[in-house]
Amino acid sequence: MKILVINSGSSSLKFQVIDSESEKVLVKGLCERIGIDGSFTYKTDKVSVKEPVAMKNHTDAVNTLLNALIDSEKGIISDFSQIDVIGHRLVHGGEKFTGSVVVTDEVIQAMTECNDLAPLHNPANLVGVDACRKLMPDTLMVGVFDTAFNQTMEPKAYLYGLPYRYYEKYKIRRYGFHGISHKYVSQRAAEFMGQDLWHVKTIVCHLGNGASISAVKYGRVVDNSMGFTPLEGLVMGTRCGDVDPGALEFLAKKENLDFSQIMAILNQESGVLGISKNFSSDFRELKDAEIKYNEKAALAREIFAYKVAKYVGSYAAAMNGVDNIVFTAGVGENDSDIRQEICSYLEFLGITIDELKNRDQGEAVKISDSASRVNVLVIRTNEELEIAREAAEVARQAAG
Repeated sequence: MKILVINSGSSSLKFQVIDSESEKVLVKGLCERIGIDGSFTYKTDKVSVKEPVAMKNHTDAVNTLLNALIDSEKGIISDFSQIDVIGHRLVHGGEKFTGSVVVTDEVIQAMTECNDLAPLHNPANLVGVDACRKLMPDTLMVGVFDTAFNQTMEPKAYLYGLPYRYYEKYKIRRYGFHGISHKYVSQRAAEFMGQDLWHVKTIVCHLGNGASISAVKYGRVVDNSMGFTPLEGLVMGTRCGDVDPGALEFLAKKENLDFSQIMAILNQESGVLGISKNFSSDFRELKDAEIKYNEKAALAREIFAYKVAKYVGSYAAAMNGVDNIVFTAGVGENDSDIRQEICSYLEFLGITIDELKNRDQGEAVKISDSASRVNVLVIRTNEELEIAREAAEVARQAAG
């Protein structure tokens, strides 16, 4: 079964075609700067192309990638019918979706009703769905939600200390995000360690420009650091993470700001970018600057590591223990110094790190030493593969 995986953003569209039996990536690519000047990247084992392509909208982008797939020189199929399923990454399903589903008019309507919960993501996701439905109307489409894996959280974890009527009226609660990554990584960790997923406690640290931590107890999420929106939780690249709402009222009055301006600051000017006095939101650049004695860059990285460690410690308490702590995503997979600093706070859990293994690179690496009471791992996340797996399973169920 060939699965076309689509991850649609406001001005970009990432894609892969994955063979569900071998789980081999047949092609991957990116349509970016849609509606601006347009750029198309396309890679297979034999071909690598990056070229300017005018794409005025997402329908043009999908048409560009489909034409590349059947191209006589660089294509991997001869006919669109050889794509069995399209799997779409969909960010916010609210409480309506606890798993992946066949995309129908009813599903699209339910997602549209969640647009207020993810105004930057859901409309862009739906534009990608609409473009695919126009160009491949007979192909089964599956929606894989970033919030679905987190829907096993209990009310004690997801409710805020607000009047309950606001949950009843508006579903204001914590939803958690990066669920596709957290699901893949927690399962891969158990597989890598030869553990039974349903008898293991794992904390997944998805650390990138957007960052979240999940507590996965016996295969089910009990908590996730992100909340009603992806703004809550850790200090991130440009997002503030946890902050006292009272400070926002104070800031608004002092700076004469309205709430849209406050939200722009919290989402786009905060995090390690803001702490480093606008030096960078890129952890690699912050690391280079720290080496050169840039105090604010060093402070930004220090605060990030401290916040991660605090969440890990609290989630170990929430699960009454932990077997695996896993680092993943851009920072988690590649920044050994950040991992070392985070783990230095966790010695009370009996964690000891092998400094040489911590420098290793690979799809899955154990970086704790033999004396450590908790396994510490680095696992390369693969959201596209998880989407393909989910889409293939839904397709099999739909076929009966």
